[in-house]
Amino acid sequence: MGATKKLIFLRILFYLWFFFGGFCSVKGLRPLRERSRSWSDEQWLFAKKDDNELGPFSAWNITGTYRGSWRFLDSTNSSSRFPDFQKSNGNSVLELISAPTKITGVHYVQGVIIFHDVFDNEHGGAQIRVEGVYVWPFRQLRMVAYSKEGELGQEDDYLLSNPYHLLGLFSSQVFQESPRDKIWKRKHSPIYEMEKHCNVEIAAQVSRVTSSTTDVDRDHYHLEGLMESPSVDDDGNCFSPMLLNATSVNIEVYYNKAVNYTLMVTFVSFLQVLLLIRQMEYSNTQSGASKVSILMIGQQGIIDSYLCLLHLTAGILVESLFNAFATAAFFKFVVFSIFEMRYLLAIWKANRPMSSGEGWEAMRRELSILYSRFYGILLGGILVMYEFHKFLRPLLLLLHSFWIPQVVTNVIRDSRKPLHPHYILGMTITRLAIPLYVFGCPHNFMRIEPDENWCICLGIFMAFQASVLLLQHYLGSRWFIPRQILPEKYSYYRRFNQDAARVSDCVICMTAIDLTQRANHWMVTPCDHFFHSGCLQRWMDIKMECPTCRRPLPPA
Repeated sequence: MGATKKLIFLRILFYLWFFFGGFCSVKGLRPLRERSRSWSDEQWLFAKKDDNELGPFSAWNITGTYRGSWRFLDSTNSSSRFPDFQKSNGNSVLELISAPTKITGVHYVQGVIIFHDVFDNEHGGAQIRVEGVYVWPFRQLRMVAYSKEGELGQEDDYLLSNPYHLLGLFSSQVFQESPRDKIWKRKHSPIYEMEKHCNVEIAAQVSRVTSSTTDVDRDHYHLEGLMESPSVDDDGNCFSPMLLNATSVNIEVYYNKAVNYTLMVTFVSFLQVLLLIRQMEYSNTQSGASKVSILMIGQQGIIDSYLCLLHLTAGILVESLFNAFATAAFFKFVVFSIFEMRYLLAIWKANRPMSSGEGWEAMRRELSILYSRFYGILLGGILVMYEFHKFLRPLLLLLHSFWIPQVVTNVIRDSRKPLHPHYILGMTITRLAIPLYVFGCPHNFMRIEPDENWCICLGIFMAFQASVLLLQHYLGSRWFIPRQILPEKYSYYRRFNQDAARVSDCVICMTAIDLTQRANHWMVTPCDHFFHSGCLQRWMDIKMECPTCRRPLPPA
């Protein structure tokens, strides 16, 4: 620890020498008040004094995140040794942490500067680590670039407490680029070569942006300065001087966005629970549950389990927002682990009616296979998304195709109204809420650039699936298939010989059947048993077997 403190103290002395001797000629960055004495006469700067004795100045804590813009003073960038600098202006993000030193009026500053829109899409943005000193009586900030060998592609430990940085890092690794791609871009970026041949020097002036509130902690700070890059071998500049402008981010507003997002996820999860309960009550019989596709429910369960893991990871990563993200993760856990898995089990039992007569060992073996397949697909999907991270948006489109298995099941089995219309519409809308916020909201807290085309494609894709299901509900499961290619279907209103038929009472309602009425008032099964149309249709919603002889019945 002693050696570390000495090293830091020597760095501070070097930067003070660098500040006093190297940047006095920079125009537009003079101290706020002119002095009649020389720098050597300013003995009060190095003396221990109270803040009240320093006149109108007070120590501003410039720690925080700054967002702004950059531009080359020379738009042609003619002196650049790196032709990859294709843009003349763009956006930038600064992450700064300031700590007081033993010298009064001097703070030690570390941070990261991220320049967007510097290179083409192949290289992405540029990230430079900086350190320096902040002389707060004169609002002067002096920094130089430095690199840490052996830690390329990794974030520094001193940024691990910044929620703005952590959530940005989390969203970039999950939704934008994987850590492996990030390391590759770092090693192949022109910045990697620039750090070897160039010195980056930054001189900035700090000013306060007065807030509308009286709380000083909510005041914003503005940085305006110049970044130069003299070459290591004194062969001119690596690139033209760059003008930086940035304003601190209001973390409270950022917190509110994140909390509002988790409230939205919690509310959406609550609606999904109500919709699942409605659907489970709608198909609470064996016949009703057997019409529902087990792949459709399983795919939705996988989506909710991924969302649960993502929100829980974000809450663990950002400790100050743990309660909000943990609440959203808990509700997603309830949706998939209690309701969707329970419904999955009910559908599985309905499709295996003979399993009730088998032994417990056989049923437990089948259940083990069912759960192992579900969690195997869950883990396999994580590996697939990691390996094909560049194709994340097409994979998300594929993941949101959960209505297609139900459409196919309806066509194959000719199922009658397996899903409640409220469940179809409600699930379609609630499933769109999170992806549309992440990839469509221009001011989302994850700082992901909106992708309007992808959001439109997702909305059209989901609306198309829901429309087909609703039309199957009202027009029949095979309404879009030409009758010429449909297989023959048994007609419950078939003709028969009334003289040879022995018609008795309907065994369902125990009333007589009048064959003199219209043919659609009664139905006849393949086993030649007669029932009222309404009675048999309600019976087949519960069991697909003849009420008289218990033989299997074909779909109506």
